[in-house]
Amino acid sequence: MNVKPVQTVGKVVSVRKSGHYSVISIACSGIAEIAKPGHFITVAVGGENSAMMLRRAFSIASIDDRSVYGGVIEIVISADGPGTRWLAARKRDDSLDIVGPLGKPYPIPKNPVPAVLVGGGYGAANLPWLGKYLTQRGCKIDTILGAATDQKVYGQLEARRIGGSLTITTEDGSIGTSGRVTDVLPMVIAKNNAAVVYACGPMGMLAAVTKIAIDHGAVAQVAVEEAMACGIGVCMTCVLPIIDEDGQTKMLRSCVAGPIFDGSKVRFQDIDKLPPDALGATAMGGH
Repeated sequence: MNVKPVQTVGKVVSVRKSGHYSVISIACSGIAEIAKPGHFITVAVGGENSAMMLRRAFSIASIDDRSVYGGVIEIVISADGPGTRWLAARKRDDSLDIVGPLGKPYPIPKNPVPAVLVGGGYGAANLPWLGKYLTQRGCKIDTILGAATDQKVYGQLEARRIGGSLTITTEDGSIGTSGRVTDVLPMVIAKNNAAVVYACGPMGMLAAVTKIAIDHGAVAQVAVEEAMACGIGVCMTCVLPIIDEDGQTKMLRSCVAGPIFDGSKVRFQDIDKLPPDALGATAMGGH
């Protein structure tokens, strides 16, 4: 069920470091009470007089609707640009202009099934929260977390708290298994006969995870990390070629149609392109 997003002023509760990332807790009643795993928010950055006009989109990593501060949400950011560096420098009680919850949440199986959660870098931020929902539904879950180096792996402690097996991969071998999440995914799926794979991370990872899931008879539910400038479907910067139920390719806005998609319906090879067979491609100059 879709929820109606709200614009609100949130108050920073805390900012803490977690390896390469910053974890920001924000008190923002009206969002925390209705958000579900997979939803995201957009945040105005730079202050009122900033030249950074575009909001930044962040997945909601978790919520606490019983906090003494009221509803509190948590986001995980990588302070690599001016907007995210500004956010990471916020202090307790600073105000943030927030819109959310946006997008559509992860679909939860109606019946208990084995599931694998796969996260790349801080794309893994919302997976432990999803894992809680799945375990409450009776699903058996296993988690795979990966990144280039140990400092960029996120969610180890959170994943262990929700139970199931945890496999960690790093490309430089600094922690866990040397390699990528896709190197160990076939083994984890096969071992537990997983019916669904939930994944969040870079687009290339999602494409590879989807292929492996399909090859093993599992459904892939992927949270795309497409750039989102507005988050409400106006700017059209996050369109993706998605195959609908009739087999027709449509250019859909991932911020409103997603960010969660059935991986088998995403034309990963045509990302950043306008496929000539997409609906309306000819009118839009596709060739």
